[in-house]
Amino acid sequence: QVQLVESGGGSVQAGGSLRLSCATYGYTYSPYCMGWFRQAPGKEREGVTTIYTDGGNPDYANSVKGRFTVSLNNAKDTLYLQMNSLKPEDTAMYYCAADFRPRCGQLVPYTWNTWGQGTQVTVSS
Repeated sequence: QVQLVESGGGSVQAGGSLRLSCATYGYTYSPYCMGWFRQAPGKEREGVTTIYTDGGNPDYANSVKGRFTVSLNNAKDTLYLQMNSLKPEDTAMYYCAADFRPRCGQLVPYTWNTWGQGTQVTVSS
């Protein structure tokens, strides 16, 4: 099984920034797609941002557009999420996801087949 390892979560004040990382291990081929999702208590898991690893413009949830930026390193084995201007409503468990199937990249959690364990992000007001 492919392993995704997240890091970079923590607690910040509103208006602050965090950078999340997701390293991938245990695969021969690079995933077609990678993304970030989040789940707050009492809510369904939702898509934050997704990208095709071969290129193209990322998709962002409307709630994070202009504040969050997703990127991939040159080796295409580590995904980042730069989060700026954080708000209390951004508080959630953030999950990294990858998919090795051609049809992927949607901001819909149930369509993805490989997940990390999550990293907690807490934004205080």
